[in-house]
Amino acid sequence: MNVLLVYPQFPKSFWSFEKTLALLNRSAMLPPLGLVTVAAILPQDWQFKLVDRNVRQVTEAEWAWTDLVILSAMIVQKEDLLFQIQEAKRRNKQVAVGGPYPTALPDEAKTAGADYLILDEGEITLPLFVEAIGNGVTSGIFRAGGERPDVTGTPIPRFDLLEFEAYAEMSVQFSRGCPFQCEFCDIIVLYGRKPRTKNPDQIIAELDRLYELGWRRSIFMVDDNFIGNKRNVKLFLKELLPWMVEHQYPFSFATEASVDLANDQELMDAMVACNFGSVFLGIETPDEESLALTQKYQNTRSSLSEAVERITRTGIRVMAGFIIGFDGEKTGAGARIVQFVEQTSIPTALFSMLQALPDTALWHRLAKEGRLRKESANINQTTLMNFVPTRPLEEIAHEYIEAFWELYEPKRFLDRTYRHYRLLGEATYPKKGKNSSKKVNWVTIRALLTICWRQGALRSTRWQFWSHLLSMAYHNPGGVSSYLSVCAQIEHFFEYRQIVRDEIEAQVAEFLATDVEPIKSVENMALI
Repeated sequence: MNVLLVYPQFPKSFWSFEKTLALLNRSAMLPPLGLVTVAAILPQDWQFKLVDRNVRQVTEAEWAWTDLVILSAMIVQKEDLLFQIQEAKRRNKQVAVGGPYPTALPDEAKTAGADYLILDEGEITLPLFVEAIGNGVTSGIFRAGGERPDVTGTPIPRFDLLEFEAYAEMSVQFSRGCPFQCEFCDIIVLYGRKPRTKNPDQIIAELDRLYELGWRRSIFMVDDNFIGNKRNVKLFLKELLPWMVEHQYPFSFATEASVDLANDQELMDAMVACNFGSVFLGIETPDEESLALTQKYQNTRSSLSEAVERITRTGIRVMAGFIIGFDGEKTGAGARIVQFVEQTSIPTALFSMLQALPDTALWHRLAKEGRLRKESANINQTTLMNFVPTRPLEEIAHEYIEAFWELYEPKRFLDRTYRHYRLLGEATYPKKGKNSSKKVNWVTIRALLTICWRQGALRSTRWQFWSHLLSMAYHNPGGVSSYLSVCAQIEHFFEYRQIVRDEIEAQVAEFLATDVEPIKSVENMALI
């Protein structure tokens, strides 16, 4: 069986960083971990090829070679997933799809022509699919029926199928699930509220494989809440530290975690010791009433600004997510988010309008109240809310546009980055041994010169750029490389904030010009 694994394109988004990645000759931030895990679960006597369409196109030779096309996608990749299904069917290929988007809205992939829907978690549903293939079944839907797999049995992903040089970071997963119950979050719908973790030896084996294949750059632990099971995380870090020392720190790590990370100094210190350099926090909003209403109670138990400062002072760079449009939200929410980001000096602040994702508690509540505007959702930053909010939609959209514009005004962004790195001190900077990839080559030099030219000469940031860079070189010389890599993000946001303004304004104008009726019930809608 010749299997072509295809990962659909992402639209230009907050995280796409095209212009920043181009400085280092990279094509994408992260590889499709889900597909290389699928390849590891399927029979190993099958032949596999993988094409990430964020890196390159599928060739006609690859289409001709394959017997079966397997695709996986998140909601934001919807458009290209449906297009690739149609392309495969146009060539008379059998098509199987899975991942978060088909699991949430299976009818859309089926309507596009998919033969097999391999939904929920693959450790359970892929064997059902393989059995069906063996029995000559030519179509079907495979579901887990509420069962959650034990991820300690998940094999090492087929990292060998990836084009390493295309990616800025590598992906590894330690756990699935989150113990919290945020109303808008689909993670607990997809993976449950009981975090399931791999064994330390299992993750170490994955790192061994990446090391063997020659990877020497950053690794993103893609867990939606890395510290969901703190006990198991600490056991893993205890095993990881001697491995990192023995291999002379070949990797640095980043991950996502809940804000209560700040309350566990032992855990933060262990992460820093193992070369965790950054963490993404779901802060969402500084408005406590909104946090309580959306059931994100873990963010109301202590000061959010103090939590960010504690994590930063420990030596972990903070990235954070923010949302506007919660029910009961008071006027000025956008400005309050900007104020919080400036106060805490968070350089990279993901900012979006709230979306009701399929089958979440929020989605069901809004459907019951007759407030859904669309059956589907999209978590891109250029997408208008898909439900009727409790204050005027145009007011929320205006605040969102203005806040996004302010957050990524170049001078403000560079100033936040500088203040954040001064607060970090030297503790966060990845340790470098002889096996580290931090080599000075022409690509690195060219990227540095480009940043210095654009930010230090062409733009009005020139005096600020050089002043901050010289101060960093004096106070924190070990952090200059990491600092400049974050400064480079403005090359993306400089253009992207205009895209956000243009597209949201166009959608608001369209919304005001049409009388869009909210969906009154969930009848005939695609449910999990």
